[in-house]
Amino acid sequence: SITVHEVCHGYAAYRMGDPTAKAAGRLTLNPIKHIDVVGLLVLFLTRMIGWAKPVPVNPMYFKNPRKGMMWVSIAGPASNLALACVFAIAYKVSAGFLSTSYLYPLVFMMEPMVSINVGLAIFNLIPIPPLDGSHILEGLLPADMARAYSSIAPYGFIILLVLIFTRVVDYLVLPIIRMIIGILLSM
Repeated sequence: SITVHEVCHGYAAYRMGDPTAKAAGRLTLNPIKHIDVVGLLVLFLTRMIGWAKPVPVNPMYFKNPRKGMMWVSIAGPASNLALACVFAIAYKVSAGFLSTSYLYPLVFMMEPMVSINVGLAIFNLIPIPPLDGSHILEGLLPADMARAYSSIAPYGFIILLVLIFTRVVDYLVLPIIRMIIGILLSM
């Protein structure tokens, strides 16, 4: 899911004229190309959060750099929501006929994949740097407000950690994640 997320960022940038990710060999579904050692270690330790190396993007290749970065940022969470839909449909379709098959463990894998992808998408939409939501918000704000907002970028990771450890993120984001998962799995 994280690999697809990053590839979609790079592919969106590529489609808008930025060859940076392609030149760096990052338009691949090979997860090894996207591993961030610290992000992987944090994922193993917390079993909740982790990250990949961000795909390199040079907004100077875009006709409108602010809007281009907004669309590149949307591509990652959108890919996770699309994956969540695919897994939800596969879960619904296969649950009936695979329940009596030796392939039944696949059904068990599909339901968590819905949750993981919805969680990844919604979490990344939080408008705090370095998350995708911050670039989306910058693209929507007027230029002067976007510049002022981007000044929090050096503190974004600290702000994000404080919000996670004080459980503010849980109260704001988990209800949205649960609602979307409920909708997808009840289709």
